Amino acid sequence: MSDITIQDRATGAVMGAFIGDALGLGPHWYYDLAELHRDYGEWINGYTDPQPGRYHAGLKAGQLSQAGFILKLTLSSLVACGQYDEVDFCRRMDEELLPLLDGSPVNGPGGYTSQSIRDLWRRRVQQKLPWGQSGGHADTTEAIERTLALAVRYALDPARLASTITSNTILTQNDDAVVSMTVAFGSVLSLLVQGHSLDTTLSGKLMKLVNDG
Repeated sequence: MSDITIQDRATGAVMGAFIGDALGLGPHWYYDLAELHRDYGEWINGYTDPQPGRYHAGLKAGQLSQAGFILKLTLSSLVACGQYDEVDFCRRMDEELLPLLDGSPVNGPGGYTSQSIRDLWRRRVQQKLPWGQSGGHADTTEAIERTLALAVRYALDPARLASTITSNTILTQNDDAVVSMTVAFGSVLSLLVQGHSLDTTLSGKLMKLVNDG
C-alpha cells in the first residue's frame, strides 16, 4: 500500500505545474528540433536562460512565465479566501496583472502575453466591459493553466469542480469547446489527485460521475 496521501498528490500537482512552467521558460516555442538541440543540447535536465531574441528573452533560469504568474495569483486567492471567490479573483486580475500589460504579445510578466489575456485586457482596460463580458474566443490552454488549482482544490467535489472551472474559464474564454476541454482536464487531474491511475479506465470513471449528476 502506498504511503502517498491525497495531500502529497495535491502538493505534487501544484508544484509540478510551477516546475514545468519554469523548466519550459528557456526552450519555449521551438518548432525546429535541430535548433532546440543546438541551443540546449540533446536533453534538458534543469532550468535554462531564454536565448536572446526569443520568447521570454531577458528572464533568467527558474523564473515563471505569465502562465505561472497567473497560477500563483489564482492560488493566492484560494488561500486567502479558503475557497474559490470569483470577486476576489477578478479583483486580483484587475490590480495585479492587467496594469502590467499593454495589449501586445511580447509584454508583461514572463515576457509574453497569450491571446486570451490580450483579449481580456482590451475588454477590461480599453473597452471597460464588466467581468462576465470579458471572455473571448481564443483557443489557447491559458484557462487550463490556472484552473488546475481549482481542480486540485475541489478534487473531492466533482460538481463544484465543474462549476468553478466553468465559471473561471468563461472570464477569459467563452468558446464552448475550450470550456469543455478545460473542465475535462480538471476532472482528469482530480482523479489523479485522488489516487486513480492514468490509464484507459479513467474515461469510464468520468462518465459515471456525469451519469451520477
